[in-house]
Amino acid sequence: MQITRRHMLLGLTGAAGLVGAGYLLAPTRSGADESALLDPVEAHRQALNGDILLVDIRRPDEWQRTGLGQGAVPIDMRRKDFVDALLAEQMKRDGLPVALICARGVRSRRVAFALAQANVGPIIDVPEGMLGSRAGPGWLKRKLPLVAWRG
Repeated sequence: MQITRRHMLLGLTGAAGLVGAGYLLAPTRSGADESALLDPVEAHRQALNGDILLVDIRRPDEWQRTGLGQGAVPIDMRRKDFVDALLAEQMKRDGLPVALICARGVRSRRVAFALAQANVGPIIDVPEGMLGSRAGPGWLKRKLPLVAWRG
């Protein structure tokens, strides 16, 4: 049997629950090697070049407060249809790798792990996040371009 994109979408509809459960159960380290990580500068460059789909998984109040990184698509990770929404955006872009960014890299790391466990990918983590973390200063302190979120 040949697996089509439709089969993949239908099969992964239930994966949204896995992502939610995986987020809660995921270790604090995803086990991803360095090739599965991007700093904000490279994530921004690749998003603008059309090499990745950069997804901001924060909440709408966070997007409102800081704005979105230029080139990022906002998809709140708490949505019940998060996986479906992510896959729909990915399919619009011919299956580009997905890079996840959050505030400080904690949520993106856990969601990346959960998505990998659900065989959704390829997934890349932006561990510095928007606000910075131990991984680095983050999108805002690097003074990368922002766009206003218009919910």
